Amino acid sequence: MPSPLLQGSVGVIGAGTMGIGIAQVAASAGHDVMLFDVNAEASSRALSALHQRLQQRVDAGKADADFTQQLLARIQIATALTELASCTLVIEAIAERLEIKQSLFRDLEAICSPQTLFASNTSSLSITAIASALKHPQRMAGLHFFNPAPVMKLVEIVRGLETDADTLNALRELAVAWKKQPVVCRSTPGFIVNRVARPFYAETLRALEEQIATPATLDAVLRDAGGFAMGPLQLTDLIGHDVNYAVTESVFYAFGSDPRFQPSLVQKELVEAGHLGRKSGRGFYRYRSDIQPVPPEFAPTETGAMPQRISAHGRWSALPEFAALLQQNGIAIEELKESTESSPFLRLDEVTLMLTNGKLSSQVAAETRTPVVQFDLSVNHQQASAIAISAASCNSAAQTALVIRFLQSLGKNVIVLPDYPALLTLRTVAMLCNEALDVVNKGIASAKDTDLAMRLGVNYPAGPLAWGNQLGWQHILTTLENLNHFYADTRYRPAPLLRQLAAGYVSLATQEPH
Repeated sequence: MPSPLLQGSVGVIGAGTMGIGIAQVAASAGHDVMLFDVNAEASSRALSALHQRLQQRVDAGKADADFTQQLLARIQIATALTELASCTLVIEAIAERLEIKQSLFRDLEAICSPQTLFASNTSSLSITAIASALKHPQRMAGLHFFNPAPVMKLVEIVRGLETDADTLNALRELAVAWKKQPVVCRSTPGFIVNRVARPFYAETLRALEEQIATPATLDAVLRDAGGFAMGPLQLTDLIGHDVNYAVTESVFYAFGSDPRFQPSLVQKELVEAGHLGRKSGRGFYRYRSDIQPVPPEFAPTETGAMPQRISAHGRWSALPEFAALLQQNGIAIEELKESTESSPFLRLDEVTLMLTNGKLSSQVAAETRTPVVQFDLSVNHQQASAIAISAASCNSAAQTALVIRFLQSLGKNVIVLPDYPALLTLRTVAMLCNEALDVVNKGIASAKDTDLAMRLGVNYPAGPLAWGNQLGWQHILTTLENLNHFYADTRYRPAPLLRQLAAGYVSLATQEPH
């Protein structure tokens, strides 16, 4: 029997960007919606702006006129909370202050039916803490939409300590009916997406602090070479540094100042200066029409000789697209008999070109007594327009140039970074994997939902767990152990589940929340 939520009316409290977006989603699915804001003018403005936006879509031939009129007719403005008494679901999207949300739900509990479900769109506050204000906290859950709510498919359904199974099931069924992809998680700081995503920004911000490259070049490593839709610095400029920094700081303090979530001082300085990104006209980049953007720094085209002897060895199944690229160029791959789990590498004459593993190229060169160049990870080396490398300090200029020439012959722009451990995409993905595994290990969410959330919520090219599984958990573990040793920083400490996976003691299929 379908949940009453599927036919009932929906109350939305808060007429900001998220509130009106959620109201649109509910009305689009056929619900009557009551929109309430303590500022009645805010509700009127939001509804008027929605009318204008949707009418523009109709005028452009992108939306049906009759459907649009029916949708808009379903959204009514409430002037008092008591007008939400008949709603079967009430969703709040108001200020991120615990005491305000608790007070609101106390009032709603006195107004609404005992069968009414309550949901918070909070992105940072504890659902358990919000629900503690209720006499019946079992009917309260998080329903975290992503901006813009009508477009983004993901909805995090967040279970507080007292949330019952019927509430979760009803909200999951409703999300599917609203053509959303629900994922379920326990109430924890940042839930899934805002928690697991912290390293995506943090590792590039650290590289910027350590003066590894310009913002444009660092973004190009993650975007053009790594395969992410945007570079981290571009993205923080788009989000707004005040918003992004506040989320990082919130998660940092919520986890007891864990170094894994250490906020960036360089980002803090931007916030203090009012350089908030696109909305202020300046962040890591400047957004004025009279300012030319700074391009990424690619290596100049090498015209020297190609290597005479090229051979590929190791476990190239970890990088199947790179393997296909090599084979397309006539390079056979030889699995090393003595070490079938060896990381993928090539011999270009006397130079070793290998996937980075968290050690400096110079350290690997000293250990192997060969010239070494390391390359960075990519979600798809075949499609990527660029590849990032670092060279050992003992290499001659000709030896490094030989590698650049080879990679350019494969059709790649080459980004040469200083000798930096794990370069940038690998260290970022390793940290994303580590955080995602901690979420799974602690029963916050399933591995499937964690990967789904990261692909749909922040548009990652692959779920971190699927990516780590393909690359190999031992390589992820080795990378983090090497970074931990290099920095002497517990930020890079491997999660217990990562150690178990690398040793082959468990599989992700057995790690489901209880």
